[in-house]
Parts: sequence; structure tokens; C-alpha cells
Amino acid sequence: MKIAVVGATGLVGSKILQVLEERNFPVDELLPVASEKSLGKKIIFKGKELEIISPQNAIDAKPSVAIFSAGGETSKTWAPKFAAAGITVIDNSSAWRMDPSIQLIVPEINAHLLTATDKIIANPNCSTIQMVVALFPLHQKNKIRRIVVSTYQSVTGTGKKAVDQMLNERKGIIGDMAYAYPIDLNVIPQIDVFMENDYTKEEMKMINETRKIMGDESIQITATTCTHSRHGRT
Repeated sequence: MKIAVVGATGLVGSKILQVLEERNFPVDELLPVASEKSLGKKIIFKGKELEIISPQNAIDAKPSVAIFSAGGETSKTWAPKFAAAGITVIDNSSAWRMDPSIQLIVPEINAHLLTATDKIIANPNCSTIQMVVALFPLHQKNKIRRIVVSTYQSVTGTGKKAVDQMLNERKGIIGDMAYAYPIDLNVIPQIDVFMENDYTKEEMKMINETRKIMGDESIQITATTCTHSRHGRT
């Protein structure tokens, strides 16, 4: 199978490549894709050195699947172009999750909704996925009326700039700030920007995505999401 990974040089894209390799996913040819500033750079996949290519070059190569993890703007711009070329896009950003024409899929719950015409498939927020996998079987047995959820997510979820801030603080270096406050040995009750309703964008993702995946808009959900200075999530 020929697979493109869009955002191959980012934190999440690098992890996707690692998982594909560790699980021996049947990749006959990998197309690592990134932004213009990364063109020509090299990555290692299964012991082979591969050169970063542009999204258009990846489309021209006609992979079967393109895994996107390069941010919402990139997904909005390029996912439809990949899809129009007959390539199935699995998008890890929030760009398509709440689009009523796009399926938001957790395989253990609603993979049966997918058809051959679904060329863009949205992947939910990481915290949403973990929660609904546990809650959906319970919801099927006894309808859930209310969910109260708190998450404590690592700086890696914010990206490289956030990791650099934490490491700089540990070294006593003053550098770029991904957060408004110091993050090392700290917990900040904010992930992403605040919305007009005083919830953060991350909290609203969990609320809205959970209802869509579980197919029940009546569930009342209160979410609190925090950033803390650890790698990995709890």
C-alpha cells in the first residue's frame, strides 16, 4: 500500500511514522509530505532515507491513503484536493470534525458508518477518543445523561514551541513563550483559546465531538482541560 503522511516532520507526524513502522503496517511506499520550508529534508523510515515532498507531488504519486497531521489550515486547503484525486484522507486536525458531511470516526464505535464515498475521514480529539471508547458501551446499556470530564494533557500536545518553552525554563533560558505563564512544574487550566462561553476550544471539542460520535445531542457534558509539564497524557 502506498501511503502519504502529510506533516511528516512535525511532532505528531513523526510519531505516526514511528507507529506505522513499529506495527509493521503494510506500507509498500511511503510519501513523507511537509511544508515548503521542509522540502528536500530527509527522514528515515524502515531504515531507508526518504526525501520530503510537496502535497501536490504526493497527489501526483497517487497514494491509496493520506494521513494528515499538519494543522487545520493545511487540511482545509489540501484534503479536498487529495480526495478529488480519489485518495482517502484520514485527518488528525479539527478542520473537518464538526462538518455534517464528514464522518467523525472512532473505529470501535462507528466505523460502520463509512462508505466508499467517504474520501475525507475525520479523526477525533485524542482525549475524546479515549473517553468515548469507555463510555459508549455503557451508553448502549443505560443511556448516559451527563458527563463530567477533566483532562491533564502534556506540553507535547501544544507542539514544539511548548516543549521548547518547558526545556528552556528548566535550563533558565528566556525564550519564546507558547503559554502566557511558566509551564515547567506547573498546571495551567487552559488548552487552546477561550471561546465566548468561557470554555476553551479544547473543552468544546470534547463536548461537541462526543455528542456527534455517540449520536446523541442530549448528553450534558462539562469538560475541564489542563496543560501540565509532562510528556504523555493522563
